[in-house]
Amino acid sequence: MISVLLVDDAPLLRMGFRMVLEAQPDVAVVGEAGDGAEAVALAAELRPDVVLMDVRMPGVDGIEATARISAAQLPSRVLILTTFDLDEYAFAALRAGAAGFLLKNAHPADLIAGIRTVAAGDGVVAPRITRQLIEAFARQTDPAATAAGPRADERLERLERLTDREREVLVEIARGQSNAEIAETLHLSEATVKTHVSRILPKLELRDRVQAVVFAYEIGLVAAGSQPGAER
Repeated sequence: MISVLLVDDAPLLRMGFRMVLEAQPDVAVVGEAGDGAEAVALAAELRPDVVLMDVRMPGVDGIEATARISAAQLPSRVLILTTFDLDEYAFAALRAGAAGFLLKNAHPADLIAGIRTVAAGDGVVAPRITRQLIEAFARQTDPAATAAGPRADERLERLERLTDREREVLVEIARGQSNAEIAETLHLSEATVKTHVSRILPKLELRDRVQAVVFAYEIGLVAAGSQPGAER
């Protein structure tokens, strides 16, 4: 069973999400929170697999709550709920350790698929909405400033662990490509791409594809607006 903590300041929305989730044989809602502070406390107490987190809440918002859950090194993985596909507040949540995004008006099947993906240890990165999010995130990131930051040397050291092919795969991940699309772009089999991804993440000391996207943009490996398969 995948245990889920619902976090939203709107009780009716929480009720709707609960009805959708509890209709699934492999998902159990173990708790609900109406703000970020309560979410952090319940995450520590209940240790759910997934925290379905609203961004905009009174008091402690979803970004701060996500940061606190990440800092506490809880086993829970945070899946951000956002009203708009280009919600500027959601990008800060990525940096805070969120495992991905879902729109509140997503189809129930997409909601369930996203929760299962995050619970399995991956990030929700690939759909067309995510590509818009990635581009918007990239426009908010200053690669020059990040590259000159205190962690620049450490990031570059990790990047140098990758082979040339792994770096190419990382670039395509950052552009929002699925494994199948990366395989087509780089003329590889999908199984080979999966193998590369499984090696890239530990080499870069990253948890999932979402963190790989953030890493690639922050280090300046990919520029906003670049297209899959473009010259690097």
